[in-house]
Amino acid sequence: MTATYRIAEAAELLGVSDDTVRRWIDSDRLVAHRGDHGPAQVDGTDLARVAKQLHEAPAPGTTSGSSARNRLTGIVTRVVRDTVMAQVEIQCGPYRMVSLMSREAADELGLEIGVRAVATVKATQVSVDVP
Repeated sequence: MTATYRIAEAAELLGVSDDTVRRWIDSDRLVAHRGDHGPAQVDGTDLARVAKQLHEAPAPGTTSGSSARNRLTGIVTRVVRDTVMAQVEIQCGPYRMVSLMSREAADELGLEIGVRAVATVKATQVSVDVP
């Protein structure tokens, strides 16, 4: 099942305002579904596509100036699995985080395109968990 997000959640993950997300929905840049009585829900896979479009990779050697211990919330934009390992890419606002982990860990966390995840950065290691 594909993850869905309320407009405010989608805006937070993309680093834009709620109004911007609403405009993108109105202009068909983002796909949203409205239930009979509930708020609009943005499709997680489509949100991941827009997240990748919004933020190009920084130039090699560029640093963010942030401390070594950070928890960055974002959306999974790519998961590549083989029989043993998985490569998980998360767009956290303007930052693209990549983590290598066991396939078993990625499966247990349910990491798929469009899922919200938290990248924990410490020294040269990026740990991923699901909030």
